[in-house]
Amino acid sequence: MKIKRVLIVLPLLFTALISADYRQGVDYRLVDNPLPVKKDGVVEVTEVFWYECAACYNFYPVINGWSQRQDSSVKFSKMHVTWQEIARNQAALFYTIEALGLGSDVQSAVFLQIHKERKAIRSPKQIVNFLSKFGVEKDKATKYLNSFTIKQKVERANKSIRQLQVQSTPTVIVDGTYIISPRRSYEEFFEVLDYVIELQKPNS
Repeated sequence: MKIKRVLIVLPLLFTALISADYRQGVDYRLVDNPLPVKKDGVVEVTEVFWYECAACYNFYPVINGWSQRQDSSVKFSKMHVTWQEIARNQAALFYTIEALGLGSDVQSAVFLQIHKERKAIRSPKQIVNFLSKFGVEKDKATKYLNSFTIKQKVERANKSIRQLQVQSTPTVIVDGTYIISPRRSYEEFFEVLDYVIELQKPNS
């Protein structure tokens, strides 16, 4: 009987020790007005980013590598900021790349052109010219950028970012409820992220 009690208590003590390592309001914070999420047993992790953010450029391969190691209990996605006209144009580019099925290589190419080649991708004309490098006809690119579907996705992102009160990038949202900003080493950041995901799993 005593052995059973010890076996029950030890996991609880271990959980308490882990919980003490990461503090709400310090390592992560609760969203004041959480986004609605599906209750399907899957934790949704969303990176809010900006193509012109140098930290996002460096974070891109790291967060992608992490996402590829997750099982079916975690769903990873990205959301581009919409703070001003340039960012909204780039958000339209992001969702157009997704809609066209161009993949992560083209997303990487956006970062490389901005941060390595120092060439802007801000205006609709610059965006169309960029997409043409990957075999997308200019008329088709323009049609996608101006489509109702892409505008709707940009507007949905805009509403979510306002509701979440995202003020810097990159920022990671867990199930529309918790916010974590990578202002620490990548190793420590992902430890916090994994902890918050486990914290949220019973509520997903």
